[in-house]
Amino acid sequence: MTMQAVGVTALLALSCCASAREQSFETVDARVYHLGPGDQVRVITYNDPQLSNTFTVSDNGNIDFPLLGVVPAAGAAPPELAARISASLEKKGILTQPSVSVEVAQYRPIFILGEVNHPGQYPYQPGMTMLTAVALAGGFTYRAVTSHATDVRQEDLSTAPHEGRISRATVLLPGDVVTIDERFF
Repeated sequence: MTMQAVGVTALLALSCCASAREQSFETVDARVYHLGPGDQVRVITYNDPQLSNTFTVSDNGNIDFPLLGVVPAAGAAPPELAARISASLEKKGILTQPSVSVEVAQYRPIFILGEVNHPGQYPYQPGMTMLTAVALAGGFTYRAVTSHATDVRQEDLSTAPHEGRISRATVLLPGDVVTIDERFF
């Protein structure tokens, strides 16, 4: 194999790896939120304060609901979880035509690492972008790449986390791990 062929092969291999690593998160629909481990949800059962409380989604994606036991929550949107609880309460004969609502009381945190002044864990707020997360972390250091970052995101418990490049305006999701890269010049 000639040196030119080796160079082309190496370039193709690197570009393949880079495109897989730089998967885009730009198309996330932040309006449809799916619960995950660490989220706290407030369940309100109309006219039954004993069945209204705040619950934390466990590491395996469930909540422990009184009289029902384990209820799967991870991957469900809050209205889906409300419907699931309502159906279970009615099916078990605990309530007739229950009215249940679920809201997120506290989102799982985001993590920001790398070239920021105060790396660490920060509370997530809906609509948070990479740039607002950097602001929470005390801003960029003088060595930071400020145009983009790397994000590790786990969409659901059944898949492995994936990594991709994000821009300053990319909307983050709870649980994201953002790394601000270092400039090399």
